[in-house]
Amino acid sequence: MSAARIRKLLTLVAPQRDGGPAEPRRAAAMAVIENPCHGLHARDLAVLGRIGNELAGMLGLRAAAVLGLKANQVGSYGKAAIVGEDGSLEHATAMLHPQLLGPARSHKAACSALVPSARKWGGLGTVIEVPLGRKQINAFGQCFEEMAVQVVDAPHPHEIVIAVAVTDRLLAPPRAAGANVVSFYSARRRIPATRLWSFN
Repeated sequence: MSAARIRKLLTLVAPQRDGGPAEPRRAAAMAVIENPCHGLHARDLAVLGRIGNELAGMLGLRAAAVLGLKANQVGSYGKAAIVGEDGSLEHATAMLHPQLLGPARSHKAACSALVPSARKWGGLGTVIEVPLGRKQINAFGQCFEEMAVQVVDAPHPHEIVIAVAVTDRLLAPPRAAGANVVSFYSARRRIPATRLWSFN
C-alpha cells in the first residue's frame, strides 16, 4: 500500500536558453502530496522517509521519460521540496535525505556523486530552484545548474511539493576550472577535461 497520498503529478520541460543546441535539456517531475506530519511535533518522521523512497524512482523516471531518456542516460539531476505552512523544513529533510536519491541511484545505474538538493517553506505558487549536479563526480570545478519549478495551486498548508529534475546530458565543466579538480573529499586530482565530459 502506498505511503504517499498524492493529489497531483506534473512534468515540466524547461525552455532552451541562449546556450543553443549544445545546452543540455532540462525536465522536472513533481508530486503534490499530503504531509502526514503537518501540524504535529512528531518525533518519528519515518513515514516521510518511506514516502521519499517511494517517490524517488517514480519522479526520476517521469522526468527522464519526458526527455525520452532511460534512467542510465540521465546526465545530471537534483531534488527539492516545498513544505506548506503547517509543516516544517525538517519534514523536507526527512524526505530528501537520504531517501530521495535520484533516478540513477534508484535504478542501480553507476553513480558516485552526492545528489544536490534544496528545500523551502512557502504557500501556493512558491517557486523553488532545483539544483542540478553531475551524477558521477563530486568536484569543486564542476558546473552546477538549476531549474526553477512551481505548482500554482500548491502547497496548501497541509501539503508538500516534491520535485526531481534531470538533464539529458552532462553539464560542461567550466573552462575556468582548468585541469585541477578538487573533490568534496579533499583529494586533489588532475582530470583532463575530456574525461570529465565523457562520464556517463
